[in-house]
Amino acid sequence: MPSSTSSSDWLRFLRTLLATALASGAVLWLFIMGVNPYGDLPVSWPFFDRGPVDGNARYSFPMLARSGAFDSALFGTSSSRLIRPAALNPAFGARFANLSMNSATSTEQVRLLEVFLAHHPAPRVVAFGLDVQWCLTPPLDEKVTFRGFPDWLYDDSWPGRWRDYLHMFDMYSAEKAGQAFGQWTGLRPRVYGRDGYTRFVPPDEQYDPARAATHLDGVEPWDVPKDISRPPESWEMPTVDRLHAALQAIPPATLKLLFFVPYNHHFIATAPGPALAVQTECKRRVAAVAAATPNTAAIDFMFPSPITLNDDNYWDVHHYRVGIAERIVADLAQALRGATSEDYRTLALPR
Repeated sequence: MPSSTSSSDWLRFLRTLLATALASGAVLWLFIMGVNPYGDLPVSWPFFDRGPVDGNARYSFPMLARSGAFDSALFGTSSSRLIRPAALNPAFGARFANLSMNSATSTEQVRLLEVFLAHHPAPRVVAFGLDVQWCLTPPLDEKVTFRGFPDWLYDDSWPGRWRDYLHMFDMYSAEKAGQAFGQWTGLRPRVYGRDGYTRFVPPDEQYDPARAATHLDGVEPWDVPKDISRPPESWEMPTVDRLHAALQAIPPATLKLLFFVPYNHHFIATAPGPALAVQTECKRRVAAVAAATPNTAAIDFMFPSPITLNDDNYWDVHHYRVGIAERIVADLAQALRGATSEDYRTLALPR
């Protein structure tokens, strides 16, 4: 009898444990779906005030790319993240989202552009901050980074976004739902602005030239593998080909703005050699793509200039200070008017 009773108690305990686990899982799943932290689900809580959540922007930015709050977008890596939409908007008469993502490959940037174009068939401005990611030669032209890329979040086809419910039941989505709920209730600050912008560097009053100098010392100009036995024009640059194809998908009336970002001069090749050759060839090809594409400008900030030669303008070789971001916006608007400056070189203007 004791053995029978013990077995019955264990079965009851296991059934209760299983029922509790299933009920808890169902409640968690319903909570995540209601919060809809990525803003991708067709049905979720309609009253919930969503914004991009902190973390991997590859999960947060498809929501912004689909938003009707914008008619223009900036794509790039962290070297473009400090450019404020609030500064771009009056300069170009547009409503920008900054969709630049840390270390975003050219493939990832184009994929996000495709989502943006699917929901904005006639954008006012599409801008690309071009850096080393757009000048890679094989085998460095990787499709994604170690951060991973959630292809499912970028799928607008049927039943793409309905399948997204299956991706909600994991710990990452649970964490992001908690962050989104915290932002909504005011218990957690918003890191990304509603236009995608965030100042990821310290406040400017905390800038320390001596500390910044430690991030500049010993830096070599960026270079990529290539067959230097062949002339530069024969090198493979699939990233520039990808840019060309992406621009063809944008309506002719849309202003397409390409600009090489102002890396610090330590990271820019100036001496004759393979590094300078690949940078020069990449710019030549981008300029040719811009010249062959309607309503496209190409502006170069990536050379020794009053911006790039002043080390006090930088936190490290890739990231300039906030004031330089504002200066880039003013320079871009000025360049489109045909004006010249020591800050930039005009490679192509709209036609």
